[in-house]
Amino acid sequence: MTRNTAREIAVHLVFQLAFTGGDAQTLLDAELTPERFAQLGEESALYAEFPNQKQADYIRRLVQGVYLHGPELDGYISQYAVGWKFERIPRMAAAVMRTAMYEVLYMPDVPNAAAINAAVDIAKRYEPAEVVSFVNGILGSFARAEFSDTPPKPDKPQAEG
Repeated sequence: MTRNTAREIAVHLVFQLAFTGGDAQTLLDAELTPERFAQLGEESALYAEFPNQKQADYIRRLVQGVYLHGPELDGYISQYAVGWKFERIPRMAAAVMRTAMYEVLYMPDVPNAAAINAAVDIAKRYEPAEVVSFVNGILGSFARAEFSDTPPKPDKPQAEG
C-alpha cells in the first residue's frame, strides 16, 4: 500500500465521520480491521490490501487529527472559499480539503505540495472537473497565504531625534 492509498482511505473515513456524527476512534476501530478490509475489498480495489502498522498509524493520525481540528479546518475552508457557503461544498470535496489542510498544518514531514497534489488527485476520482479546480484553488490559496515563503520584512529603524 502506498502513502497515497493510505491517504485516500483516510479521506473516506473523514467523509464517513461527516455522516455518522460519531467519534474518530470508534470509526477507526470498526473500519480499520482485516475483516472490514476483506469486505470492502470485494467492492473497491482501494481496500484490496490491509495497511501495515506504519500505514495504519498514518491513517489513524489523519482521521483523528481531522476530527479533533474539524472546526478549525472548516474555518479555513470557509475563509478561502470566497463566495461559497460551507454547506454548498460537496462533502467529499470538504473531506479531501480537511485532510490536506491537516497535513499542511500539523504534519511537517509531509511537504505542502505533496499534500495538495495528492488531494487534487483524490478529488479527481470523486468530483467533476469544476469541483477539482475549486479544491485546487482553495488549497493553493490557503498554502500561499498561511505559509508564505517570503520572510517578514524587518521593521524600519526609527530615526533618532
